[in-house]
Amino acid sequence: MSKVLLTCRSFLALTVPLLVFGSMLSAWATSLEPLDLSGPWRFRLDPESRGLDNGWFRETLEDTVRLPGSLNENGIGNDVTPETPWTGTITSRMWHDDERFAPYREPGNTKILFWLQPDKHYIGAAWYQRDVEIPESFRDKTVLVRLERCHWETRLWVDGKALGLPQKSLSVPHEYDATAELRPGRHTLTLRVDNTCALDVGVNAHSVSDNTQTNWNGVVGEMKILAQNPVSIENIQIYPDITGKQIRVRLDLLNASGKSCPGTLTVTASLPEGACPPPLEMPVTAQDGKTWVHFVYAMGETPRLWSEFDPAVYTLNTVLAASDGETHYTDTRETTFGMRELGVDGTQFTLNGERIFLRGTLECSIFPRTGYPPTDVESWLKILRAAKDHGLNHLRFHSWCPPEAAFIAGDRTGFLFHVEGPFWTHPGDGDPLDAYIIEECDRILDAYGNHPSFGFLAYGNEPGGKKSEAFLCNLVARWKKKDPRRLYTAAAGWPMSEENQYHVTYHPRVHSNYGGKPMRFAAEPFASTSDYRDYVQQWPVPVVSHEIGQWCVFPNLKEIEKYTGPLKPRNFEIVRDLLAGQGMLDQAEDFLMASGKLQTLCYKEEIEAALRTPGFGGFQLLDLHDFPGQGTALVGMLDPFWESKGYVTPEAFRLFCGPTVPLLRMEKCVFTQGETFRGQAEVTHFGPVALAGITPRWCVKNSMGDILLEGTLPQQDIPRGSAIALGEVQVAFAALPVPSQLVLELTVDAFTNDWHLWVYPDPEQTLSPEDIHIAHALDDTTIAALEAGGKVLLLPGPGTVARPRFGNVPSAFPPIFWNTFWFPTQQLRTLGLLCDPAHPLFAQFPTDFHSDWQWWDPVSHAEVMSLDGLPQEVRPLVQVIDDWNTCRRLGLVFEARVGAGRLLACSMDLETDLDQRPAARQLRRSLLNYMAANSFSPAQQLTVEQLETVFQEPSPYAKLGATVTADSEHPGYEAGNVLDGDPATFWHTPWGDTSAPYPHWIRIDFKQPVTLYGIAVTPRQDMTNGHVGKYAVYLSDTQNVSGRPTARGAFPEGSETHEIRFEEPARGTHLHVQAMRPGNPDHPWATIAEIQLLMED
Repeated sequence: MSKVLLTCRSFLALTVPLLVFGSMLSAWATSLEPLDLSGPWRFRLDPESRGLDNGWFRETLEDTVRLPGSLNENGIGNDVTPETPWTGTITSRMWHDDERFAPYREPGNTKILFWLQPDKHYIGAAWYQRDVEIPESFRDKTVLVRLERCHWETRLWVDGKALGLPQKSLSVPHEYDATAELRPGRHTLTLRVDNTCALDVGVNAHSVSDNTQTNWNGVVGEMKILAQNPVSIENIQIYPDITGKQIRVRLDLLNASGKSCPGTLTVTASLPEGACPPPLEMPVTAQDGKTWVHFVYAMGETPRLWSEFDPAVYTLNTVLAASDGETHYTDTRETTFGMRELGVDGTQFTLNGERIFLRGTLECSIFPRTGYPPTDVESWLKILRAAKDHGLNHLRFHSWCPPEAAFIAGDRTGFLFHVEGPFWTHPGDGDPLDAYIIEECDRILDAYGNHPSFGFLAYGNEPGGKKSEAFLCNLVARWKKKDPRRLYTAAAGWPMSEENQYHVTYHPRVHSNYGGKPMRFAAEPFASTSDYRDYVQQWPVPVVSHEIGQWCVFPNLKEIEKYTGPLKPRNFEIVRDLLAGQGMLDQAEDFLMASGKLQTLCYKEEIEAALRTPGFGGFQLLDLHDFPGQGTALVGMLDPFWESKGYVTPEAFRLFCGPTVPLLRMEKCVFTQGETFRGQAEVTHFGPVALAGITPRWCVKNSMGDILLEGTLPQQDIPRGSAIALGEVQVAFAALPVPSQLVLELTVDAFTNDWHLWVYPDPEQTLSPEDIHIAHALDDTTIAALEAGGKVLLLPGPGTVARPRFGNVPSAFPPIFWNTFWFPTQQLRTLGLLCDPAHPLFAQFPTDFHSDWQWWDPVSHAEVMSLDGLPQEVRPLVQVIDDWNTCRRLGLVFEARVGAGRLLACSMDLETDLDQRPAARQLRRSLLNYMAANSFSPAQQLTVEQLETVFQEPSPYAKLGATVTADSEHPGYEAGNVLDGDPATFWHTPWGDTSAPYPHWIRIDFKQPVTLYGIAVTPRQDMTNGHVGKYAVYLSDTQNVSGRPTARGAFPEGSETHEIRFEEPARGTHLHVQAMRPGNPDHPWATIAEIQLLMED
């Protein structure tokens, strides 16, 4: 069988048997108007799946629903209870077991905490039925039933006769050939939809999971009966060639007439403005069955290229006129496409030969008004316009593929989509799942391949299984051979396969131990010098950072009223109740705004780090908008409806996230007056054209917006690219008033970015006023000073702050990662600070009402105080915003009258190494000045007994001066967790690429010798990963292990605390616990939650 390229002078007709495929068109045109199947349908639930055996397709169903729609939308299903069989992993038993949530587990008042709650829930088969009248005009036509967005498996009967095999696509419309059955007259359609997970695509895959769109049952897109001529055009695939200024087109001619039909194919491409190249007319012959036709169409001398700046969408109009000598057939198809070529140049992507940078976010099938994705274009345009307003040009569909309308909207707005198969599972085991993965991804490519927005494809998210990488390598190779119009990678997250045309990996982001270091925002003060060039240069293809951000904010309780559909935010209602119970409901909006400002600050520096990286491919945020599942992840600047929460505008966000962003590398942001700021100015520019003759400008403004200093950098031409050097910015602070909070602005052409700086007085001896008693514990001396009417500054010493309810609260600058329900062992438990910048306490410590980088040092050297035991009227002057799952009243500074005296308690360390800590030094000065003034007049009266709920006697470990070290530790799972008294936190050796084999060790060092008769070891409580098997314990006066161990043995299985009794009391200054072998031989890491010292009284 020969193969010839068709031009206007030649053609080829290849004949194969007639096949009917699922939807393979970008747009539908048929010989007749389709019949609309939307409206009322009869239905019956089939939870025990008896309908097939009992022949329900031959019966008349009784009840009524409306389609398109879901059962939940129709109010059909089961009430939600604690036993509801959710599709999705629930990683914590907090809601199920904690007494705080017992009222929300009661019948009639069930309110779940971990994702949005459907009004009704149903998993199983449902039967839908309706009668249709087929008009006479459909006679002798090919008749298809097309159902868009079915969830999940469908079967269709006409008058009790089954049409073909069940269809299982989660990504493209289900289509049935009903030519023989739907002849003119009245017929009954019976549709069975089953949302049971018949194949393990992954219960957390966003194609099926209750985490986001819900595991709904129904059909939610177009429902039509289509009639087309027996001779028709199908499966048009368009391959742009921008160098040749032409397109290659492949299409099928389907011929069910039984005769050979010669004719003419006329092709015209046009833009909405009407411009079009000359039409192409060619002879063709539609042989009986299917004929493949290939041809080249010239696009003129200056075709418009599709890009984010000019999303030019062409329409290819294809008209077939053919005849078998007796009957004449015509068919017209319109298919949209864009003149674009996506490629790779080293470690960067190219679009139409120009380098580009992906600024992306995720779409995890989050549609809270319906519980399923929209199938209309306008809804998708709203989403993409919101993303574009925030400087983005890229959208990743996490473990699902959107409907046709999304691609149309992406084409129109210039967005590049990273599409995934509907999978978050373990491919490669050779079971039916593997075949389904291949088939489903092929369906996606065939159905949506013409769309210029469809730029990237991956199997799905974060695959598991030992055989997955080999399987995915073969899959990528298959795709590259099948369709060169886009770029392919095995999966999001991993593996970094040699077949990948780009990598999506979590390594280059703040929430990783990049470079073997702990998470930067928690471990280091602000610096904007780091980037990921060392990592990017390791790979020969572009690298995209995976799911960066995930910084949380407090719930927006005003959002509750937006939920007018079948999903309700019962999780937010629980938070509202918790706040009211704590007397903080009036602060909900303040918590949102303050935590939102901190979130924006973190996103700014994380995005800028990506933009500072030469040769970087791009980033994918998680997320620009909130993710309401997986424990409720409030990680977005926008709510789940893609609407603003009010704390950052699109204009402000675009300062640091857009095609052109000025950048400034600086070592720090806190200075003293005698220092000089030096920063390296750069710009990352991926605008439509290079910038010529640009003179960058900088200025320093005060908090009122007045320009204090300004200057320029050398004039230069700015090409398109990352981290282009502009010159050095120098600012001397000697002439500026101090203390000051300043804004440094850098402007490149029409683009400006800014950063906050703080300038404090040079170090000098800070004397405490004589009338202020500085105390370190709530002891008898402190109480006596208060009773005598004195002023007391209480700076509690280590271990003297009482542990809050519901577990320890480490003081940390960055906000919670994702949420504590999904990641209950993380160290981040708070959402930043809230304070009143006009309060006289801050007269010498300029601040906004929220956390900013000058707070990093004081907050990082602090213990969080719980004020739950104090009257609710006591509001901290520096309030710590708690995790919304606990809503505790937390603070770092509060004041009160005690007896005849006045108390100000501050749990930040304002005494140690102040010559090296300018922010802490200045905060101490401001605090003391406030206490010395008449304005220090606390309103609330407290008793000593009430104060004792906030403070405590130092722990035995603090008294012993105990410190903990280990052979290694994973960031966020430090060795010191074994002494924090909280079994929910634990020491964990590194996992992943940095994991090391056994043995492991952890050592507790004491300032003075201790006598022990044993220790009690508590393993991690959330799972058994890392449980230690065999152990050896040494207590000695040396840090090195030698000689006979004090005790040895093996830990029992389970999560119970295990006592290790010594043969006789032992004494020493170093307790060494050696993990000799793992509890699970497949786990090379070790974990311990608590080590308790068993001491003599």
